[in-house]
Amino acid sequence: MPLRKLYSKWMFRWETKLTTRDTNRVERPFEWGLDWMRGWPFVNGTQPHAADIEAYVHQLNDQIVAKSDAFFDYKVPTDFRLENRKVERFHTGSGPAPKEKKITHADFLRFTSPVRTRFPENDLVNARWFPPNPKKVKPGQKKRAVIVLPQWNSDAISHNALCGAFSYFGIASLRLSMPYHDIRMPAELKRADYAVSANIGRTIDATRQAIIDIRCCIDWLEQQGYEEFGILGTSLGSCYAFLASAHDDRIKVNVFNHASIYFADVVWTGQSTRHIRSAIEKQIPLESLRQSWLSISPVSYFEKFAAKQKKILLIYAKYDLTFLEEFSVKVAEAFKERRLDHKTVVLPCGHYTTGETPYKYMDGYHIVKFIAQAF
Repeated sequence: MPLRKLYSKWMFRWETKLTTRDTNRVERPFEWGLDWMRGWPFVNGTQPHAADIEAYVHQLNDQIVAKSDAFFDYKVPTDFRLENRKVERFHTGSGPAPKEKKITHADFLRFTSPVRTRFPENDLVNARWFPPNPKKVKPGQKKRAVIVLPQWNSDAISHNALCGAFSYFGIASLRLSMPYHDIRMPAELKRADYAVSANIGRTIDATRQAIIDIRCCIDWLEQQGYEEFGILGTSLGSCYAFLASAHDDRIKVNVFNHASIYFADVVWTGQSTRHIRSAIEKQIPLESLRQSWLSISPVSYFEKFAAKQKKILLIYAKYDLTFLEEFSVKVAEAFKERRLDHKTVVLPCGHYTTGETPYKYMDGYHIVKFIAQAF
């Protein structure tokens, strides 16, 4: 058997082992989540007739896409503050948490999210602050910062090493705890289930909250004198990063670490979301799910994104069983068709194995090098 095929089989086995190691995934029932939609712009508390729910949700997504600036609009928070506290992991896996190398304290940006949910802990935004190394900041140089968004179900330690690398190069960063993640996770959860689930409305609401929280972080950075902004998103964080960048002209440097054009396709085909698909496919097909989540799919905002001058790094994995390679290829093709300033890197691993040695170092090298040079 050719070496390439042997490597492929080995990689897929390893990837499958990693995607199935957690046994605490919960299949939750399918819900349209109309109660989560009541407070959105354009809705104003109205509700459809029972027989028209699917059509209503589809039409509402079209309306959101057409008026997305209003959907992702917000009032700048007035309670920004830095809070120094102990660094905690907030482990989400079913196995034992990795041993902490060192317990430290750090500064965290806290503020109240403009998007309110029924969970107070989720609505208090949390972003670890990594200031730049002052020795690496040149006199007269514009102050630069990156918003960092990890993967779905990430613990609070994930991506911190990348932030340390940015600091070394004189670039500040805010590592954002996404909605329903780590310290923002409701007590009733073991994983960040409410960020992505079989509840259609809640998933859109979590995405809207994430985009607005990202933009609020940039507001705070501007208040601190920062002028140039980038964003790094991995997996789910990559989707959030794209939507935020499409709706915020201030974000000029973009790294999308695994990407897809449709939100629904990842949920439908990914190994790590089989429990969500199991609940959804009993009620609606993929075509309906695509339309139901059209408002949070990058495909809806390619033209909006392309209208702004941005630098882009797209990284995807050849043996990805979570964000299938074909999805990322379509994203790369969309960037190429629109002649955007972009670079594409293909890693010889899978989605979960990107976080394993040696691939995490390959990934980190490309990310840090690009961001350090792109500003």
